[in-house]
This record gives sequence, C-alpha cells and structure tokens, in this order.
Amino acid sequence: MTTKQNGARKPQRTAVLTAVIRKERRWYVAECPEVGTVSQGKTIERALLNLKEATELYLEEFPVTKVGRPLLTTFEAAYA
Repeated sequence: MTTKQNGARKPQRTAVLTAVIRKERRWYVAECPEVGTVSQGKTIERALLNLKEATELYLEEFPVTKVGRPLLTTFEAAYA
C-alpha cells in the first residue's frame, strides 16, 4: 500500500507494537514502550485507538527502521 505525500507516492510501512494499558481513576492510559507514545481514553478500546493514532503520527515524523521488543517484567517495591 502507498500513501501520497507532497504529490509523490510513498510506500506505507507497518509495525506490530506493544500497548501497555492501565486504569487511572476514570481514564485508561495506553503507552507504546517501543516509541514512547502515550494516550488515554474512557474505555480500553478508545485508549488503544487514540494510542494508535498518536503512534502513527509520531512515526510519520520519526520513522523507525527496526523495532525491538520490550522486556516486560514485574518487580516489588517497598514503601511507607
């Protein structure tokens, strides 16, 4: 698939990225750790859709050549 930019046809690339979603009060916050984009929505679906849009806009300006997979893990933190 191609997109048209400044009159020239440019090939469209795709990438499979990670979304980390968490609930913060009445909103869901979605983050893409590979590129650092963050968005939110009142539902998980809306947060993910907004993240997709934000990430696509980011990648138009700052394309990536290789996307590495983040290492997701858990850890314990003590606090008072």
